Amino acid sequence: MKKVKLVKPETSIGSIDLPFMVLVLTLVIFGLIMLFSASYATAYYRFNDSYKFIKQQAFFAVIGVIAMFVASRVDYHIFHKLALPLLALTMVLLVIVLFMPELNGAKRWIFIPGLGNFQPSEVAKFAVIVLFANIIAVNADRMKTFSYGVLPFGIVLGAVAVLMLLEPHLSGTILICSIGAVMMFIGGTSLKWFGIGGAIGAGGITAAVLAFPDLVPYAMTRIEMWQNPFMDIQGKGHQTVQSLYAIGSGGLFGLGLGNSRQKHMYVPEPQNDFIFSIICEELGFVGAMLVVLLFVALLIRGATIAIYAKDKFGAMLVVGITAQVTIQAMLNIAVVTNTIPNTGISLPFFSYGGTSLLMLLGEMGIVLSVSRQCRYPKE
Repeated sequence: MKKVKLVKPETSIGSIDLPFMVLVLTLVIFGLIMLFSASYATAYYRFNDSYKFIKQQAFFAVIGVIAMFVASRVDYHIFHKLALPLLALTMVLLVIVLFMPELNGAKRWIFIPGLGNFQPSEVAKFAVIVLFANIIAVNADRMKTFSYGVLPFGIVLGAVAVLMLLEPHLSGTILICSIGAVMMFIGGTSLKWFGIGGAIGAGGITAAVLAFPDLVPYAMTRIEMWQNPFMDIQGKGHQTVQSLYAIGSGGLFGLGLGNSRQKHMYVPEPQNDFIFSIICEELGFVGAMLVVLLFVALLIRGATIAIYAKDKFGAMLVVGITAQVTIQAMLNIAVVTNTIPNTGISLPFFSYGGTSLLMLLGEMGIVLSVSRQCRYPKE
């Protein structure tokens, strides 16, 4: 039998995983191009400055790429010690945001004078990933039990979910719970606990509806508009309807980069959650598939890094971060195409949001840090 020798990957730059890095930089550049195309009309109409959104996003992209390379050179094991402090910070931020002014009927943003605003849910996603990776790494051989493989995860997800539902932030809650479920499954939690957890989750949703009755009309309106957005074209169904018009008019190859009609004050906030509809309109089915394939490639490469990670902690960090990007992209595309109800979730690397992009690139740096210590087999 041949012996397997562990060596550094051939496709690396100073031990950084080259394919993953190229995919990330491609998504950043592609995202900036499409953001400018989708946003310049709105920026001009609202601020008399066509470059307003792209200037800010490009600034955070540059800072984010620098942060990514810095993070890639930091030993990821430092997050073992930061797991609980990050969770504590998250809980504080999720409480603070409840006292912030409402924007579009929700309290999701903390406003910092002179610096803009950010969503605590971005910190919450990262904190949950780090904490779950830490718990799984420490209790790898006990994940089949309820005490170690279910209870701590359920307590954390329950606490975070309650605070986020108070905002309300349904999409963020769904995303974080989905990330947690993926990490638990990959980490070794027994399948039977997922069935029991589903039943408990259904009971929790019922309890939330009874405890927070304001969530009922909020959720029901979203479901009604999902079933038939054309019932209120000028109102709550307007954004979805205009998005579908944009997608439908793109055809196979699109109208051409920069030639979208729907971004001219038809699709509200085309630079944010519904930027994918502008991509479909300008680049057509081909461009839309390119975006999807880039995210699929990122998922596959992330999975490869996780498989060959040096230890369980590194593997689970990569699983959580890759799951976050992939699930968020899936949810966004599903919303834009009206496959699921409108949940207000951004498209990673593409949607406008400087602090979100900065944090995302920092997470990509952590994946690259893990890749530095990967043990790739070679015969």
